[in-house]
Amino acid sequence: MIVGILALAAAASVYAQSGTNSPYSQFGLGVISERSGGVGRGMNGVGIAYKEHNQVNALNPASYSAIDSLSFIFDVGLSGQLTNFEENGKRLNARNANFEYVVAGFRLAKHLGVSFGVLPYTNVGYDYSVSEKVSSTSTEYYTSTFSGKGGLHEAYLGMGWEPFKGIAFGANVGYLWGGYDRAVLNTYSDNYVNTLAKVYTANVKNIKFDFGLQLTARLSKKDHLTLGATYGLGRKIGGKPTCQVISYNPQTSVSDTISYPKNGELDLEIPTSIGAGLMWSHSGKVKVGVDYSMQKWGSVKFPEYSVINNVPTYQLAEGIYQDRHKISLGAEICPAESSRKFLNRIRYRAGVAYATPYLKINGNDGPKELSASLGFGIPIFDGWNNRSILNISAQYVRQDCKMFIKENTFRINIGLTFNERWFDKWKVE
Repeated sequence: MIVGILALAAAASVYAQSGTNSPYSQFGLGVISERSGGVGRGMNGVGIAYKEHNQVNALNPASYSAIDSLSFIFDVGLSGQLTNFEENGKRLNARNANFEYVVAGFRLAKHLGVSFGVLPYTNVGYDYSVSEKVSSTSTEYYTSTFSGKGGLHEAYLGMGWEPFKGIAFGANVGYLWGGYDRAVLNTYSDNYVNTLAKVYTANVKNIKFDFGLQLTARLSKKDHLTLGATYGLGRKIGGKPTCQVISYNPQTSVSDTISYPKNGELDLEIPTSIGAGLMWSHSGKVKVGVDYSMQKWGSVKFPEYSVINNVPTYQLAEGIYQDRHKISLGAEICPAESSRKFLNRIRYRAGVAYATPYLKINGNDGPKELSASLGFGIPIFDGWNNRSILNISAQYVRQDCKMFIKENTFRINIGLTFNERWFDKWKVE
């Protein structure tokens, strides 16, 4: 338990770093993060109906009810990625490494499991500039520089309970924290022209609630079908978003700053989310699942700086977002978990997914997302424990938008699931 708490504290400090270089993270709350663990990442995010005695599945808190009674499970993951950006025939590569998640779980009582951990929610990280001539006949240039960092993260505590055989309920209570620091700087090659900067900031500290349900039916002696459902409560999360407009005179070294909003505070929001999934299991050796999720971003407002009738304003605006839909299909195969042959004990995983954008950019749809993954769950053996697993997966993600930049990302996910017999009863002979 102490190791888990120390790891959570370390994760909280590491999460201050950004795990993306995407220019799309300059909009809204940032790029939506993958919230599944090592198993789910191998199946490309599938997990709403997934339940297993030796894994923590934070995608659906109802799954905690299946945690083995003798185990303390601790799962930690990180990733490294290479992204290729393409626009108007030009290409650029960028690399990132990120501490992804840390979760833990154990059984508190019969059919009652507990989990806690730290998960990502959104990611913000970008830095680029664009230079253009002031006019077609001018020799002077102006440069716009865009930079930002941050993101939202969640520390949660959850329980899952199975009061009746095949019927499980669960809930997570999360503490959402983080924010963003974004800046747009306009400079001119003519040093007699003032530079103009807009600086956007927000700092979130609030509560988040998620609920889950799983219904498992026995189809035959070897086949089971699980239906999963999730609900995330949409709500205002504060953050006190602000905008500062800074004009700087390079000749006099004098700057003038105007802060918005001028009256009262604004609130950021997170959307209501719903999800449903099906997973078929055959003898525990083959699992095939499909998930559908929707985040109702279309009803969420976001602060926007604009000039109306020559009067600058910074206020909540509609039409910044749209509902995000995602469908995922994944599978896991383990030939023989108790086999003496090492290759038969490996869990082989694969998945594909498609997601619609949640962003509106200048009135146009943001990038849609297509992804695929392959993964392995490799058992770890030592003299005392043979239940821990090394989860490795490779994922390809393409974000495509006709009018804007295209992103192709190749990501390696590495997760380590420690499964220790903390609650085993020792016998003295």
